[in-house]
Amino acid sequence: MGAAYTILGRTFQPHQLAIATLGAVVYLVAPKPWAAKEVSAGPAINASSPEEEKFVKEWLAKHTAEEKH
Repeated sequence: MGAAYTILGRTFQPHQLAIATLGAVVYLVAPKPWAAKEVSAGPAINASSPEEEKFVKEWLAKHTAEEKH
């Protein structure tokens, strides 16, 4: 048998440490499919007046409704 490492009083083989390291990296880096996803309301409307903001919202609503049909 090859070399073994003693960590906290337990003996580990090198392949066990490699598998544990790879598993920890994948666990920390991989995206979590069960995490809640943020829903974007779209880009911010930086209007100079309430009328302009109303016009932009109506225009976007009209054109997104046309796009869905």
